[in-house]
Amino acid sequence: MKSLLQGIAKGVIRAASWNWKPYSRLILYGDSVGWSLDWDMRELARISRRLGVRLASPLWKHAATPQSVFFASQFFLENDEWFRFLPGRIAFSYFHGLPNTGDELMDRVYNGLRVHHEKITRVQVTHTEMRDVAVSTGIDPAKVFLIPIGINLDFFPMHSAERKKATREKLGIPQSAFVIGSFQKDGVGWGDGMEPKLIKGPDVFLAAIRLLKKDIPELFVLLTGPSRGYIKRGLDEMGVPYKHAYYKHYPEVAEMFAALDLYIVASRQEGGPKAVLESMASGVPLVTTRVGQAMDIVRHGVNGWMTNVENTEALAAFALQVYRSDSDSLNAILNAGRATAEANSYDSQTELWASFMNGFVERG
Repeated sequence: MKSLLQGIAKGVIRAASWNWKPYSRLILYGDSVGWSLDWDMRELARISRRLGVRLASPLWKHAATPQSVFFASQFFLENDEWFRFLPGRIAFSYFHGLPNTGDELMDRVYNGLRVHHEKITRVQVTHTEMRDVAVSTGIDPAKVFLIPIGINLDFFPMHSAERKKATREKLGIPQSAFVIGSFQKDGVGWGDGMEPKLIKGPDVFLAAIRLLKKDIPELFVLLTGPSRGYIKRGLDEMGVPYKHAYYKHYPEVAEMFAALDLYIVASRQEGGPKAVLESMASGVPLVTTRVGQAMDIVRHGVNGWMTNVENTEALAAFALQVYRSDSDSLNAILNAGRATAEANSYDSQTELWASFMNGFVERG
């Protein structure tokens, strides 16, 4: 019965799309869990409409003519099923995943691109390191487009002392605490997240917090996002107070930034992370490892602080520098961070995506 219904649905879709020109519709595949990648696809859909690109939902993958399909992440390359049922033009975002670093999944994805790169029409990479990784697969460099993960500035205004106070009252965070944020998903899977996703550096983050605990009497950690069990267990063991706040819609994360004194990125590999631009846009000091697009947009000591991967001592030292600085001395860095966010907003990327879509989706 199921196969019969599927066959009927395919027939209806093909009949309804019989007059579509080949590659005249863009089909966007998010992660269907309402998390980060789905919001990326919302922004790309908004940009695409502005460019005059016609969109179709994933239900139309069985259209009568081949269309243009964009995957929100590279993980569809883990197996070969994608090119068996998608005869159209294929594009995707290749955020992170260095080969030969011990991660079997990332190696499978890399090898998938290496073997099938001729079937790929476009690749979006978010920073220069991943551009080099993509090109090393043998793909034509002209197919690879460097477009950073952007930010919707409407969601992330510069916060104020009044907003910080109100947000802390709402979340039950002491006004006198020094609050450090960590908002990324760093546990394996979508459950409690007790197994750490080590490329996200949750162990590095905890090590830096352990060092800071000695010098910051009212240290407090604000967490959001799913699968944070490993981090919470570590904070419990150290006796560091924290709040794990949940939100239903991505834009609500901006309210969390309003409660912060500092944001730390402790990752080993990243595509962004989004928190780099989110903290900059919000006027929150940023201390990050040298990962992802942070390598391209963070200028150490100018719009944030950056150190090598796994250098917990440096992460803690720069965090302590922020803690000991007065607001006047931080203003120049925070203003430079806001300017960086504005330069990397989704709206500022329209021309980059126009180049990407040219030859990928037929318009007119």
